[in-house]
Amino acid sequence: MLPKHTRALTVITTALAAALTLAACSGGGAEAKHNDADVMFATMMIPHHAQAVQMSETVLAKDGVDEAVVDLAERVKDAQQPEIDQMTEFLEAWDARVPAMGGAHDMPGMMSPDEMRVLADAPGGQASQLFLQQMTEHHQGAIEMAKAQVADGENAAAVELAEKISADQQAEIEEMQDLLAKL
Repeated sequence: MLPKHTRALTVITTALAAALTLAACSGGGAEAKHNDADVMFATMMIPHHAQAVQMSETVLAKDGVDEAVVDLAERVKDAQQPEIDQMTEFLEAWDARVPAMGGAHDMPGMMSPDEMRVLADAPGGQASQLFLQQMTEHHQGAIEMAKAQVADGENAAAVELAEKISADQQAEIEEMQDLLAKL
């Protein structure tokens, strides 16, 4: 019988070899099998997330914004930029066009240019409430798109990201509803 540390090393080595084999077979995640739903999800979600980052930056640049709203806006910004980067990598791996960061306002939950101006022009206290209302609507749109990806997508990494977006943003919606009730 092998010594305990040798058995542990053997188990770890075997697990690592299996993981590397699976990664090689899957094409590394993004390059793996994908369909039109996967491409559509990333293509639509990139500008959608970009607007959420822009909304967050707008409220973060203001004075007099509720501290809990500032904290939430920072978390939204910090979470969504890496997801934009990941979806950009998906599209590049799939040889699909990466969309521009702005302009598309016809997706679920997207704010119009006028709505974005109202947020930009609002003073701190009003901006706190407006941000929570707008971001709730924005997140609901993202969840709708994420659920479509989970139902129709083929790429495992893109489906996993959609599941994460849906869960994270639902939790934030609940938090925003609580914050709105306290303002």
